[in-house]
Amino acid sequence: MNRFYAILAATVAVVALGATWIATRGGSDDRFAQCRSSQIAGGADTIGGPFELLNSKGETVTDKDVITQPSLLYFGYTFCPDVCPLDTSRNAEAVDILEGRGKMVTPVFISIDPDRDTPEVVGDFAANLHERMIGLTGSPEQVKAASQAYKTYYRAQDKSDEYYLVDHSTFSYLVLPEVGFVEFFRRDDTPEQMADKIGCFIDAM
Repeated sequence: MNRFYAILAATVAVVALGATWIATRGGSDDRFAQCRSSQIAGGADTIGGPFELLNSKGETVTDKDVITQPSLLYFGYTFCPDVCPLDTSRNAEAVDILEGRGKMVTPVFISIDPDRDTPEVVGDFAANLHERMIGLTGSPEQVKAASQAYKTYYRAQDKSDEYYLVDHSTFSYLVLPEVGFVEFFRRDDTPEQMADKIGCFIDAM
């Protein structure tokens, strides 16, 4: 009887060890696992997706038109007094660092204030921040759909005031062509930290 329990215990241990190996190494098909540091509720597959917006020329574009290489997306608005300019400038600096390392990343600015941010306005804003930044806007419905896809938050204050502000989330999203969303960055991430992490994802593509 003791021999039976010993064999049973050994079998259970081997099965448990195998399950642990599969869960941590052998069964993982996430090629970007070594690059990830953010915990995403529900997993990365729950964020991102198709969108249809307007570019600076007023042309309708989709995510397939925009994300043709690794892209860094930010949802904000051009009248934002401080947060958006600082965040998008930081993103532009990270993109320049990566370009210096031979890695091309497209910075993308998506307006969540379509009432004021016309295609021309958002295009000028993006061009002033980086020569390769893509500025996008759209109808309220198009903007809402894109925002919901990336789980962002925004709420305009009283619009009877022409200088109204818009409360919004401030994450930046790394999106890869044919892959989709893979990582997000917070406001306290530095350009160098972002460049290092984005470079890891690009190398793993």
